[in-house]
Amino acid sequence: MDNKNPPKRSEIKPGDAVWIIEKENYGTDNYKQGIVKEILTSKENHPRGVKVRLTDGSVGRVQWLI
Repeated sequence: MDNKNPPKRSEIKPGDAVWIIEKENYGTDNYKQGIVKEILTSKENHPRGVKVRLTDGSVGRVQWLI
């Protein structure tokens, strides 16, 4: 997991398993795994990662696809 660039919006779709970082955990290694429910970022790229909502209701930025 040493990919520096988070996946683009076009690479993420609802139902994908992903690792996200929640806003309160920026700067830590406290990542969370889950399934994408919806994509919240409208732009193709974001420097911190595309923002998504997981099926459990968590909101965070996608760091890696699983």
